[in-house]
Amino acid sequence: MSKVYTTEITSENIASDNPIHQRLLKAYVAAEPYVFGDVLEVGCGEGRGINLLINKAKSYVALDKIESALKVLREKYPQAKFISGNIPPFAGMEDNLFDCVFSFQVIEHIQDDHAFLKEIHRVLKPGGIALLTTPNRLLSLSRNPWHIREYTADELTNLAKKIFSTVEMKGITGNEKVMQYHERNRKSVQRLMRWDVFNLQYHLPAWLLQIPYEFLNRRNRENLIDASDELVRSITCQDYSVVDNASEALDLFLRLKK
Repeated sequence: MSKVYTTEITSENIASDNPIHQRLLKAYVAAEPYVFGDVLEVGCGEGRGINLLINKAKSYVALDKIESALKVLREKYPQAKFISGNIPPFAGMEDNLFDCVFSFQVIEHIQDDHAFLKEIHRVLKPGGIALLTTPNRLLSLSRNPWHIREYTADELTNLAKKIFSTVEMKGITGNEKVMQYHERNRKSVQRLMRWDVFNLQYHLPAWLLQIPYEFLNRRNRENLIDASDELVRSITCQDYSVVDNASEALDLFLRLKK
């Protein structure tokens, strides 16, 4: 697989990424019972979890902007269709085309989030469902310069209700082992942030923060595995669960129906 990942696009092949990789993989595990008919994934990246969706779908189409990753996925999954391009809109796609749309950890990167949700609604068939995940801003440890914005459960729910008639908000959170890692991560980030005495992370433009964020985030993850190797390596997606109380979850898990 081509190495297009940053710390934002975590890899299952980097040991220090494991807790985050497993957290993101949980969305695909949670989506499995919803898969039917013609499926669209928006923002498939390097293909994390595709194998959990594709065999249950009548057809599978994926959109992503990283052509080098899609080239590899086309060879791995010749039965699927992979389309590169910036979104929204979903260019060239007809209305009422898909039974399911999945988009995990994508909406926080989209400038026009309202248009993004409208496009998901447009390409869904009547009665079709969409599942989205995104970080819960209330549990974020610092500003992420790769994100246009982050949401609370109420903010994302209210946005979705402007477009969809059925909106159900849940969350993805972790067990005691996951939250032990999260707490160690929080304390480690706080130690790094003590040098930001002027709170520049919230005042500087995002592009200026991306390189130092990458360096410090990777260093932080490596420090965590050096200090707690067994904990970091032992976390699996089974240590994460879907819960009703989204406001206290690590990620928001949004179910929409057209």
